[in-house]
This record gives sequence, C-alpha cells and structure tokens, in this order.
Amino acid sequence: MSLSHQSNAREPAFLASFAMSNDGWVTSPRPETVPDPATAQPEEYSDRRATVMTAAGFAAALLIGGLSIVPSPYAISAAGPTYDTLDVVEGVPLVSVTGAPTYPASGELRLTTVIVKDGGSKRFTMGTVLQGWLRADQYVLPREEVFGEPGERDEFDAASQQAWISSQESAAVSALEASGIAVPAVLTVAGVLDGSNAMGVLEAGDVLLAFDGVPLETFADLSGLLAASTPGADVRLTIERSGTELDVSFATLETDTGRAVMGVWIDPDFDLPVQVSVQIDAVGGPSAGLMFSLAIMDLLSEEDELGGALVAGTGAINADGDIAPIGGIRLKMIGARNAGSTYFLAPVENCDEVAGHIPDGLHVIAVDTLDNAYAAVLGIGSGRTDGLPTC
Repeated sequence: MSLSHQSNAREPAFLASFAMSNDGWVTSPRPETVPDPATAQPEEYSDRRATVMTAAGFAAALLIGGLSIVPSPYAISAAGPTYDTLDVVEGVPLVSVTGAPTYPASGELRLTTVIVKDGGSKRFTMGTVLQGWLRADQYVLPREEVFGEPGERDEFDAASQQAWISSQESAAVSALEASGIAVPAVLTVAGVLDGSNAMGVLEAGDVLLAFDGVPLETFADLSGLLAASTPGADVRLTIERSGTELDVSFATLETDTGRAVMGVWIDPDFDLPVQVSVQIDAVGGPSAGLMFSLAIMDLLSEEDELGGALVAGTGAINADGDIAPIGGIRLKMIGARNAGSTYFLAPVENCDEVAGHIPDGLHVIAVDTLDNAYAAVLGIGSGRTDGLPTC
C-alpha cells in the first residue's frame, strides 16, 4: 500500500450514448407500413411496442455488460487505514524516544492515509471506474497522473519511501526543537534557485557558518534569523568553501506572504541528540510528519495534552515546523471519522478542499505551524476549542 500525493480534482464523468439502426437489433419499418394508431388493433400495436422496448433493453444490457469487462487504465483511491502514533502494538510503541525522559500519554494522535488501487498490472473494468466516479468516498484518476508513465512505478514507490523516511527526520527535528532540545546541524548549500541574488555568490557545497555574524549551529538558528530579516535587505554570510572561510553578502527576496528568503536550497545534516524510532512500515509519502511531531512532543512532555481526546490529522512538516499541504484530504477525513476520531488537524492551505466536505461528527482545526498545531491539541485536551481556527 502506498500513500500517494494526488490531485483531488475529479475527471468529468463521461456519458456513453449510442444509436440503434436497422441492423437486426431494431427494425425500422418503411413509412407506408407503419400502422395508423387510430385504426391498428390494440394488440398489434402493443406487441410492436413491446418488441421495440425489449430490443432496446437488451441492447442497453449489452452495453452495461460490456462496460463491466472493458479494461480501463485508471487508479482508484479510497480512505486507507489510520495509525495512532501513541499506540503500543504487542509491546512495541509505534513512535518511541530514547535518550530523554518520556511520559505516559492519553488519547489518540492518528495519522491518516489514502490507499491507491493500481490498475496498471490488472486494469479495472470501466464499470468499476464509473462506480468510483459516482462515489463520494473514492477518487478516480488516469493511472499516469498518479504513478507516471508505464515503467515508472518503481521510481514512484522509491520516491514515496524516501519521502516517508525524510518526513520522520523532519518531524523529529521540529518536535525536539519545539520541546527545547537543540539539534545540531551542518548546513550545506545544495543549489541556488534561478532569480536568487545568491546566484554567482554561493555555490553548491558551501557550508554556512554564520548569519550576520551570528554562529549557525542549528537549522532553527538559520530559520529564526531569516524570519527576523527584512525582505530585500542584504544578508552577510560566513561560509566555508574548500576548507577556506569566506564572507559573502547578497540581498534577500520576498515571498508572497511577505517573508524574507535567500533563494537557496539547504541540505542540513542533523545530529539528533536523542533517538526517535517509528515502527510503521506500510506507509509512504511525507504527509504523516505532523502527527509524528505531535506524538514526540506529547511523549517528551509531562503534561497530559490530550486529556483522552481522539485526534487525527495530516500534513507534511519541515524541519523548521512549517506545515505543508497534502493530497487526498477528503478521503483522510473519512478515514479519521471511520476510526472514531472527533477532531481533525488540517493544513491551512488545504482548507478550500475541506470546506463543505467535512464528515458528520468530525471537527476540523486549521493549522499552519507545529506551534499552533500543538496549541490546538492543548485546546482540544482542555475543552477550550472555541477560539481555534477552522476551515
């Protein structure tokens, strides 16, 4: 089972129509042979009408039967299983922390998934695809939009698994930093984006040592200093290049949200001071990151954040605690409801897809960062949810 990032857009349902000619299915009589309804015997007219209706029904049945066996190259998505990241299965915690004190947790923090049925090796029938289009709890997309061109499925699975592994590291780093545990990192430039003022100033392989004279020991150091910068202002970096320290400077850029960015890809090499282990193998993709982070924070805190509440959610998370949108959120809400969750944490950027599609009995809270997701959990656990943002 793979969890895929998918578009939520539906393909338009197609309507099949057909015409029956005088080829043996329905005989079209010549005009002069058509009986006058005013003079025809009722039995004769009724028999002819019954014959036509029987033939039409038979043809329609053949069409429907054909649709049920014609192969169709589509992928069908549905709500997948959920996993309580605070659960212990056969004595093994699904998420565990060693090297720091941990505390018992109550309630549930469920990650949600989407299961994708692949019509590549054994194609679905068109009848199955049409049923999927008509159901509110399934998505249907051309297989190529999900897995790529034929022969690319292995690449898709490998990328999904790598995203799963990377999401666990980002979740651990953001959770530890939010819990007050510094995570040392070596910050290496992986590349410079087109249009960045760092083009020709920074090179791939440069290691960032200081930002405006402040040493960079963690990824959070860089994120915090950059967040406090004025967009468009010059920044001065101390870097190490081929064993030599250099000072360079360039102007930052401004994002659509008004934040300053350098326009540089950073590849951080983290040195986690504690060990975080995740014992879930049957999932791929990055969208479980938020629920991993919240589980780690819950385990590291003496406070009973949840107070027994049943919370599910989704969202990719960056090492700096920023929550990114994901695909398949409507199906994930259905999975959360089916698992008995009463609250659901959704990325703010997914709210357009959430609105109007919330299952009965599920309360959705919109979150943008790990800090406000943790605050939402505290509010839910204490019964103070009136001020929490919703979609």
